[in-house]
Amino acid sequence: MIDESASIAPGEIRQIQAFDQQWVMFRGESGKVGISDPFCPHLGAHLGEGGVVVGDSIRCPFHHWEYDTQGWCTKIPYAKVMPPIARKKPILRSLPIIERYGAIYAWYHPEGAEPMFELPEVPEFESDDYVTLPRGAWDIGTAIQEIGENAVDFAHLHYLHGAPIIPPGTARVEGNVFHFDIGNGYIVGENHGPGIAVVRHSQNGVTMTMFSSSLPIDRENTRTMMQFTYRNYEEGSVERKIAHKLYEHSIGETEDEDSAGFESVDLIVWNNKKYRPQPLLCDGDGPILLWRRWFSQYYVE
Repeated sequence: MIDESASIAPGEIRQIQAFDQQWVMFRGESGKVGISDPFCPHLGAHLGEGGVVVGDSIRCPFHHWEYDTQGWCTKIPYAKVMPPIARKKPILRSLPIIERYGAIYAWYHPEGAEPMFELPEVPEFESDDYVTLPRGAWDIGTAIQEIGENAVDFAHLHYLHGAPIIPPGTARVEGNVFHFDIGNGYIVGENHGPGIAVVRHSQNGVTMTMFSSSLPIDRENTRTMMQFTYRNYEEGSVERKIAHKLYEHSIGETEDEDSAGFESVDLIVWNNKKYRPQPLLCDGDGPILLWRRWFSQYYVE
Protein backbone atom coordinates (compact mmCIF):
# COMPACT_ATOMS: atom_id res chain seq x y z
CA MET A 1 0.00 0.00 0.00
CA ILE A 2 1.35 3.38 -1.06
CA ASP A 3 -1.25 5.70 0.46
CA GLU A 4 -4.96 6.30 0.84
CA SER A 5 -6.84 6.99 -2.40
CA ALA A 6 -8.06 10.31 -1.01
CA SER A 7 -4.46 11.51 -0.69
CA ILE A 8 -4.23 12.42 -4.39
CA ALA A 9 -6.84 14.20 -6.52
CA PRO A 10 -7.34 14.09 -10.31
CA GLY A 11 -4.72 16.27 -11.97
CA GLU A 12 -2.38 16.16 -8.97
CA ILE A 13 1.29 15.05 -8.93
CA ARG A 14 3.14 13.98 -5.79
CA GLN A 15 6.71 12.92 -5.14
CA ILE A 16 7.00 9.82 -2.94
CA GLN A 17 9.76 7.70 -1.42
CA ALA A 18 9.28 3.93 -1.65
CA PHE A 19 11.25 0.78 -2.49
CA ASP A 20 14.54 2.54 -1.77
CA GLN A 21 14.08 5.24 -4.41
CA GLN A 22 12.07 8.31 -5.38
CA TRP A 23 8.95 8.12 -7.57
CA VAL A 24 6.27 10.43 -8.92
CA MET A 25 2.63 9.55 -8.33
CA PHE A 26 -0.12 11.23 -10.34
CA ARG A 27 -3.83 10.81 -10.91
CA GLY A 28 -5.17 11.34 -14.41
CA GLU A 29 -8.32 13.27 -15.19
CA SER A 30 -10.30 10.01 -15.54
CA GLY A 31 -9.13 8.90 -12.08
CA LYS A 32 -6.35 6.48 -13.06
CA VAL A 33 -3.28 6.50 -10.82
CA GLY A 34 0.27 6.22 -12.12
CA ILE A 35 3.49 5.71 -10.16
CA SER A 36 6.62 6.07 -12.25
CA ASP A 37 10.33 6.71 -12.19
CA PRO A 38 10.71 10.48 -11.66
CA PHE A 39 13.17 11.14 -14.49
CA CYS A 40 12.08 11.57 -18.10
CA PRO A 41 13.62 8.94 -20.42
CA HIS A 42 14.30 11.68 -22.97
CA LEU A 43 16.88 13.95 -21.31
CA GLY A 44 16.35 13.21 -17.62
CA ALA A 45 14.20 16.09 -16.39
CA HIS A 46 12.36 15.48 -13.11
CA LEU A 47 8.67 14.92 -13.84
CA GLY A 48 7.70 16.03 -10.34
CA GLU A 49 9.37 19.42 -10.65
CA GLY A 50 7.21 21.41 -13.03
CA GLY A 51 5.46 18.46 -14.66
CA VAL A 52 1.69 18.59 -15.17
CA VAL A 53 -1.13 16.10 -15.76
CA VAL A 54 -2.68 16.24 -19.24
CA GLY A 55 -5.64 13.90 -19.63
CA ASP A 56 -4.40 10.61 -18.19
CA SER A 57 -0.73 11.35 -18.84
CA ILE A 58 2.05 13.17 -17.02
CA ARG A 59 3.85 15.80 -19.10
CA CYS A 60 7.54 16.53 -18.74
CA PRO A 61 8.30 20.23 -18.12
CA PHE A 62 11.45 20.18 -20.32
CA HIS A 63 10.13 19.25 -23.80
CA HIS A 64 6.50 18.29 -23.06
CA TRP A 65 6.85 14.57 -23.73
CA GLU A 66 3.82 12.82 -22.23
CA TYR A 67 3.54 9.39 -20.55
CA ASP A 68 0.45 7.46 -19.46
CA THR A 69 0.00 5.54 -16.20
CA GLN A 70 1.64 2.44 -17.71
CA GLY A 71 4.71 4.28 -18.94
CA TRP A 72 3.85 4.49 -22.65
CA CYS A 73 4.89 7.69 -24.39
CA THR A 74 1.62 9.15 -25.64
CA LYS A 75 2.88 12.36 -27.22
CA ILE A 76 6.02 14.15 -28.42
CA PRO A 77 4.67 17.52 -29.59
CA TYR A 78 7.47 18.33 -32.04
CA ALA A 79 8.28 14.84 -33.38
CA LYS A 80 7.20 13.82 -36.86
CA VAL A 81 7.88 10.14 -36.07
CA MET A 82 7.72 8.47 -32.65
CA PRO A 83 11.05 6.75 -31.81
CA PRO A 84 10.80 3.01 -32.70
CA ILE A 85 11.33 1.76 -29.13
CA ALA A 86 8.56 4.05 -27.87
CA ARG A 87 6.16 2.44 -30.36
CA LYS A 88 7.03 -1.07 -29.12
CA LYS A 89 6.93 -0.81 -25.33
CA PRO A 90 6.62 1.56 -22.34
CA ILE A 91 9.78 3.62 -21.96
CA LEU A 92 9.09 5.18 -18.53
CA ARG A 93 9.27 2.62 -15.74
CA SER A 94 5.88 2.48 -14.03
CA LEU A 95 4.45 0.21 -11.37
CA PRO A 96 1.27 -1.88 -11.73
CA ILE A 97 -1.46 -0.27 -9.60
CA ILE A 98 -4.67 -1.48 -7.96
CA GLU A 99 -7.06 0.70 -5.96
CA ARG A 100 -9.16 -1.16 -3.40
CA TYR A 101 -10.60 -0.53 0.07
CA GLY A 102 -9.88 3.19 -0.23
CA ALA A 103 -6.17 2.73 -0.86
CA ILE A 104 -3.57 2.66 -3.64
CA TYR A 105 -1.52 -0.54 -3.96
CA ALA A 106 1.57 -0.97 -6.14
CA TRP A 107 3.43 -4.09 -7.27
CA TYR A 108 7.21 -3.69 -7.11
CA HIS A 109 9.88 -6.05 -8.45
CA PRO A 110 13.50 -4.83 -8.70
CA GLU A 111 13.86 -6.44 -12.15
CA GLY A 112 10.45 -5.35 -13.41
CA ALA A 113 8.73 -8.77 -13.37
CA GLU A 114 4.95 -8.77 -13.69
CA PRO A 115 2.75 -9.40 -10.60
CA MET A 116 2.98 -13.00 -9.37
CA PHE A 117 -0.12 -13.03 -7.14
CA GLU A 118 -3.26 -11.02 -6.51
CA LEU A 119 -4.23 -8.59 -3.79
CA PRO A 120 -6.42 -10.52 -1.33
CA GLU A 121 -10.14 -9.92 -1.12
CA VAL A 122 -11.45 -9.19 2.38
CA PRO A 123 -15.27 -9.53 2.54
CA GLU A 124 -15.54 -7.43 5.71
CA PHE A 125 -14.29 -4.34 3.86
CA GLU A 126 -16.80 -4.83 1.06
CA SER A 127 -19.90 -5.10 3.29
CA ASP A 128 -22.17 -2.34 4.55
CA ASP A 129 -22.72 -4.40 7.71
CA TYR A 130 -19.28 -3.46 9.04
CA VAL A 131 -18.08 -0.21 10.62
CA THR A 132 -15.45 2.08 9.13
CA LEU A 133 -12.60 2.87 11.51
CA PRO A 134 -9.73 5.30 10.92
CA ARG A 135 -6.62 3.93 9.27
CA GLY A 136 -3.41 4.24 11.28
CA ALA A 137 0.11 4.73 9.88
CA TRP A 138 3.47 4.33 11.60
CA ASP A 139 7.01 4.91 10.31
CA ILE A 140 9.21 2.20 11.79
CA GLY A 141 13.00 2.00 11.79
CA THR A 142 13.33 -1.60 10.69
CA ALA A 143 13.21 -3.65 7.47
CA ILE A 144 9.88 -4.94 6.16
CA GLN A 145 10.75 -8.60 6.89
CA GLU A 146 10.89 -7.92 10.62
CA ILE A 147 7.34 -6.56 10.79
CA GLY A 148 5.70 -9.85 9.81
CA GLU A 149 8.20 -11.94 11.76
CA ASN A 150 6.76 -10.43 14.91
CA ALA A 151 3.56 -12.47 14.44
CA VAL A 152 5.37 -15.81 14.73
CA ASP A 153 7.53 -14.81 17.68
CA PHE A 154 5.13 -16.33 20.19
CA ALA A 155 7.39 -15.93 23.22
CA HIS A 156 7.55 -12.14 22.99
CA LEU A 157 3.77 -11.95 23.51
CA HIS A 158 4.36 -12.98 27.13
CA TYR A 159 7.63 -11.21 27.91
CA LEU A 160 7.16 -7.97 25.94
CA HIS A 161 3.38 -7.58 25.74
CA GLY A 162 2.58 -9.01 29.16
CA ALA A 163 0.26 -11.84 28.09
CA PRO A 164 -0.36 -14.23 31.03
CA ILE A 165 1.39 -17.11 29.25
CA ILE A 166 3.27 -17.84 26.05
CA PRO A 167 0.29 -18.68 23.85
CA PRO A 168 0.26 -21.82 21.73
CA GLY A 169 0.69 -21.16 18.04
CA THR A 170 0.97 -22.81 14.66
CA ALA A 171 2.09 -21.72 11.22
CA ARG A 172 2.01 -23.14 7.71
CA VAL A 173 2.97 -22.06 4.21
CA GLU A 174 0.75 -22.18 1.14
CA GLY A 175 2.54 -20.69 -1.87
CA ASN A 176 2.67 -16.92 -1.51
CA VAL A 177 0.48 -17.07 1.64
CA PHE A 178 1.86 -17.56 5.16
CA HIS A 179 -0.82 -18.68 7.66
CA PHE A 180 -0.54 -18.40 11.44
CA ASP A 181 -2.80 -19.12 14.41
CA ILE A 182 -2.08 -17.75 17.89
CA GLY A 183 -3.98 -19.02 20.90
CA ASN A 184 -6.07 -21.63 19.07
CA GLY A 185 -8.15 -19.16 17.09
CA TYR A 186 -7.69 -16.01 19.19
CA ILE A 187 -5.54 -14.40 16.47
CA VAL A 188 -5.65 -15.94 12.98
CA GLY A 189 -3.75 -14.29 10.17
CA GLU A 190 -2.48 -14.68 6.65
CA ASN A 191 0.35 -12.80 4.99
CA HIS A 192 -0.04 -12.31 1.26
CA GLY A 193 3.50 -11.64 0.14
CA PRO A 194 5.72 -9.23 2.08
CA GLY A 195 3.36 -6.26 2.10
CA ILE A 196 -0.13 -7.42 3.09
CA ALA A 197 -1.48 -9.17 6.19
CA VAL A 198 -5.13 -9.95 6.99
CA VAL A 199 -5.50 -10.70 10.71
CA ARG A 200 -8.68 -11.58 12.60
CA HIS A 201 -8.86 -11.23 16.39
CA SER A 202 -11.71 -13.17 18.01
CA GLN A 203 -13.13 -13.32 21.51
CA ASN A 204 -16.48 -14.73 22.76
CA GLY A 205 -17.76 -15.16 19.22
CA VAL A 206 -16.88 -11.59 18.19
CA THR A 207 -14.26 -10.90 15.49
CA MET A 208 -12.32 -7.74 14.70
CA THR A 209 -10.50 -7.70 11.34
CA MET A 210 -7.25 -5.88 10.65
CA PHE A 211 -5.86 -5.25 7.17
CA SER A 212 -2.19 -4.44 7.69
CA SER A 213 0.12 -3.25 4.93
CA SER A 214 3.83 -2.55 5.11
CA LEU A 215 5.70 -0.38 2.62
CA PRO A 216 9.51 -0.52 2.45
CA ILE A 217 10.58 3.12 2.31
CA ASP A 218 14.17 1.97 1.99
CA ARG A 219 16.23 -1.00 3.18
CA GLU A 220 15.99 -0.04 6.84
CA ASN A 221 12.71 1.85 7.20
CA THR A 222 9.12 0.68 6.80
CA ARG A 223 5.77 2.46 6.85
CA THR A 224 3.08 0.21 8.30
CA MET A 225 -0.57 1.12 7.74
CA MET A 226 -3.50 -0.62 9.41
CA GLN A 227 -7.19 -0.55 8.61
CA PHE A 228 -9.72 -2.09 11.03
CA THR A 229 -13.34 -3.13 11.00
CA TYR A 230 -15.89 -5.19 12.88
CA ARG A 231 -19.56 -5.97 12.45
CA ASN A 232 -21.84 -3.02 13.14
CA TYR A 233 -23.22 -4.36 16.40
CA GLU A 234 -25.87 -2.34 18.23
CA GLU A 235 -24.49 0.62 20.17
CA GLY A 236 -23.95 -0.30 23.81
CA SER A 237 -24.20 -4.03 23.19
CA VAL A 238 -21.77 -6.50 24.76
CA GLU A 239 -20.64 -7.57 21.28
CA ARG A 240 -19.76 -4.03 20.24
CA LYS A 241 -17.81 -3.44 23.45
CA ILE A 242 -15.81 -6.64 22.86
CA ALA A 243 -15.13 -5.72 19.22
CA HIS A 244 -13.97 -2.22 20.11
CA LYS A 245 -11.78 -3.57 22.89
CA LEU A 246 -10.10 -5.93 20.41
CA TYR A 247 -9.53 -2.94 18.13
CA GLU A 248 -8.00 -0.80 20.87
CA HIS A 249 -5.91 -3.66 22.21
CA SER A 250 -4.40 -4.45 18.81
CA ILE A 251 -2.76 -1.00 18.75
CA GLY A 252 -2.21 0.11 22.33
CA GLU A 253 -3.29 -0.57 25.87
CA THR A 254 -6.85 -1.08 27.11
CA GLU A 255 -8.10 0.13 30.46
CA ASP A 256 -8.89 -3.26 31.98
CA GLU A 257 -5.86 -5.27 30.81
CA ASP A 258 -2.19 -5.24 31.74
CA SER A 259 -0.95 -6.45 28.33
CA ALA A 260 0.15 -3.86 25.79
CA GLY A 261 -0.39 -3.42 22.05
CA PHE A 262 2.36 -2.95 19.49
CA GLU A 263 2.37 0.85 19.60
CA SER A 264 3.53 0.96 23.20
CA VAL A 265 6.13 -1.83 23.14
CA ASP A 266 6.98 -3.26 19.70
CA LEU A 267 7.84 0.12 18.19
CA ILE A 268 10.52 0.68 20.83
CA VAL A 269 12.16 -2.65 20.02
CA TRP A 270 11.86 -2.30 16.25
CA ASN A 271 13.30 1.20 16.20
CA ASN A 272 16.40 0.14 18.11
CA LYS A 273 17.09 -3.54 17.29
CA LYS A 274 19.75 -5.14 15.11
CA TYR A 275 18.85 -7.81 12.55
CA ARG A 276 20.47 -11.19 13.19
CA PRO A 277 20.66 -13.15 9.89
CA GLN A 278 21.61 -16.30 11.81
CA PRO A 279 19.81 -15.95 15.15
CA LEU A 280 20.54 -18.15 18.12
CA LEU A 281 17.11 -19.71 18.74
CA CYS A 282 15.70 -22.11 21.31
CA ASP A 283 12.82 -24.60 21.18
CA GLY A 284 10.24 -22.10 22.49
CA ASP A 285 10.82 -19.31 19.99
CA GLY A 286 8.14 -20.26 17.48
CA PRO A 287 8.37 -20.78 13.69
CA ILE A 288 10.75 -17.88 13.01
CA LEU A 289 12.92 -19.92 10.63
CA LEU A 290 9.83 -21.09 8.71
CA TRP A 291 8.87 -17.44 8.28
CA ARG A 292 12.34 -16.52 7.04
CA ARG A 293 12.46 -19.39 4.55
CA TRP A 294 9.05 -18.38 3.20
CA PHE A 295 10.00 -14.70 3.03
CA SER A 296 13.26 -15.46 1.17
CA GLN A 297 11.28 -16.12 -2.05
CA TYR A 298 10.71 -12.36 -2.29
CA TYR A 299 14.40 -11.52 -2.65
CA VAL A 300 15.95 -11.68 -6.12
CA GLU A 301 19.43 -12.37 -4.76
